Amino acid sequence: MKTPTAMHFADNYLLNPTNPIPVALIGAGGTGSHMLTALAKMNHSLVALGHAGLQVNCYDGDAVTTANQGRQLFAEAELGLPKAVALINRNNRFFGTNWKAIPERFCSANLKVLPNHGKATLYISCVDTVSARFDIASVLKGFADNSHWERNKSLYWMDLGNARHTGQVFLSTIGKIPQPNSNRYKTVSHLPMITDEFSALLVAQNDTDAPSCSLAEALQKQDLFINSTLANMGASLLWKLFREGMTEHRGFFLNLANFKSEPILVG
Repeated sequence: MKTPTAMHFADNYLLNPTNPIPVALIGAGGTGSHMLTALAKMNHSLVALGHAGLQVNCYDGDAVTTANQGRQLFAEAELGLPKAVALINRNNRFFGTNWKAIPERFCSANLKVLPNHGKATLYISCVDTVSARFDIASVLKGFADNSHWERNKSLYWMDLGNARHTGQVFLSTIGKIPQPNSNRYKTVSHLPMITDEFSALLVAQNDTDAPSCSLAEALQKQDLFINSTLANMGASLLWKLFREGMTEHRGFFLNLANFKSEPILVG
């Protein structure tokens, strides 16, 4: 007898929201700057299809430097501006959105000063350090009680991380997502966090948050297209979840040096 395919069905609020879905984009650097553009494209397309769309808060406490140009989406005129402010202002002008820039770190120590204490429905982290990932995970586990209804109940966390030529995208649930009965699929209500399932892998990685003095130095740490490739592939996974309402993949590993990717299956 054939083993049924493991499948995660998206929470219904992602598919039929009454208001734009609150999204927290954590990090506006190499990957985050590209992810914000991908989210803007996704929002525009979702609204055109009759969906309520997305409402993004972008969190980043850093300012734009010359080393950020080229690999990240920043212009000469934006040097010295907070990264979140530069990106959100440009995005709002281009797409006509009303998204918010929060020039602060998203972390447990800052929750009391963040809008709505940092709560959102979907979290997307594009951070450089292992410690930041574990701190985000601890915050989100505190938001895991979805037994009662609320507009911005915390449902999903997508984490994107990379080294020079390699990276990974990992989608997890914050708590359990109720699943429909299915005779065709093995439904999976809980997608584990990367900090739980791959903690040893994370600890073994080298943190890449040391500031670079130039673009040339920055490119020695992370290749030119690794960030944009991860962001677009991660956004594609989200897009599939929104459009199809289910996914058999919860992420992937990417090696841009040999152009290989390995999907991570649900279940």
